Amino acid sequence: MKDIKKKLEDNIRKLERELREEPPLALKTALELGDLRENAEYQTAKERQSYVQAQLAQLRERLSRLSLINLNKLPTDRVSYGSTVILRDLNTDTEVTYRLVSSEESDVNKGLISTTSPIGKSLMGREEGDQVKIQTPRGMLSYEIVKLKTIHDG
Repeated sequence: MKDIKKKLEDNIRKLERELREEPPLALKTALELGDLRENAEYQTAKERQSYVQAQLAQLRERLSRLSLINLNKLPTDRVSYGSTVILRDLNTDTEVTYRLVSSEESDVNKGLISTTSPIGKSLMGREEGDQVKIQTPRGMLSYEIVKLKTIHDG
C-alpha cells in the first residue's frame, strides 16, 4: 500500500510541477504570437492545462480514498484487497492464480488483477469453496475458489 501511495504522490508532484512551469510558459509564448482567437498554440496550452488539472484532481481523489483503507479491517476469511486466490475453471479443469490489488498495481500478465475489474468484483467477499460466474469480454466463465490466502495470512 505504501508503494501505491508513493507512486501517486510522485505523479501528483510531477503534474503540479508541470502545471506551475509549462502552461505559463506556453501561454506566454502564445500571447506573443498575437490574436488568441485563432492561435492554435494558445488553444493547445489551455487544453493541456485543463487536462493536467483534471488528472491532478483524479490522483488526489484516489490518494484520499487509499488513505481511508484500514488493512486491519479487511476480512480474514473472505476475498478482499490483497487476497491471493487459486481458481479452478469448471469448464477446463485448469487452475489460475490471481492476487487482488488496486487499479494502480494491476498487471494481468503477472496475475495481479484490480478489485474493480470484472473478475475482481465477482470475487470480492467470496469464500474458499464458492463457485463464481464471471462475465468477461470472452464470455461467461465459471470458477471454483480452490484456495484463499488473505492479506492477513502473510
